[in-house]
Amino acid sequence: MDRTAAAADYLADLRAHPRRVPHLPADLVPRSLAEGYAVQALLVRKLLDRHGGRPVGYKIACTSELAQRALGVDAPFFGVLLSHSTRRGPATLPAGGFTVRCAEAEFGFEMAADVPPGPHSADTIAAHVGAVIPSIEIVDHRYHDWQAVGAPSLLADNAIHGAWVEGDPVADWRDLDLARHPTALTVNGGPPLTGSGAAVLGNPLNVLAWLANELPRYGLKLSRGDKVTTGLTTGVYLAQPGDRLAADFGRLGRVELAFA
Repeated sequence: MDRTAAAADYLADLRAHPRRVPHLPADLVPRSLAEGYAVQALLVRKLLDRHGGRPVGYKIACTSELAQRALGVDAPFFGVLLSHSTRRGPATLPAGGFTVRCAEAEFGFEMAADVPPGPHSADTIAAHVGAVIPSIEIVDHRYHDWQAVGAPSLLADNAIHGAWVEGDPVADWRDLDLARHPTALTVNGGPPLTGSGAAVLGNPLNVLAWLANELPRYGLKLSRGDKVTTGLTTGVYLAQPGDRLAADFGRLGRVELAFA
């Protein structure tokens, strides 16, 4: 078995039998982003074999300067959204199904058309968007310290994606300035963590354009029907069993989830 397949097997086992480790075994650590994506592709295949379903789109990680500085990278990286871990809100998720439960209020998009080769900008990618989706991503990693392991190891583990809870898609969004559009994450009815679309590369459409430009480097592309979630817009909340969360996107709606 080659090291890429062995790394995918190791990560699949960490997900099947949840536990935390300091890092991947030294001989399995991806040596580059390209190696990390190769491991990710095999891991996604294993997750589909185990859970069934299909890919439904992409998640983008590391879309803030703070996260990029923490990992020593100058750009985001992506993972794959899967139907078995995607829910329409309001949703209840089993708390025991995650190693950690980092809840993030995120702008999602649904593509209305296949995206042709770029380069793309926020303006050009907007023409291919069908709807904006209020959403909560649950980031779930298996490392003692996620900042210590490096971007290739994180993206190899499907960009440490745990689950995605989507609200109702909103087609009437084009008069909104998504960069200035406010977001809020509320936990158990308490004071909200607030933010805006500016937290993710200045505008969530910039994140979507980055993805459209990046995917072809790995033989992929954004297609009609794909859904994309674009990264953390407020502070992170580490959810606990019994928590009830709500992400409020104002005119774009809200989405709720609970951990049982």
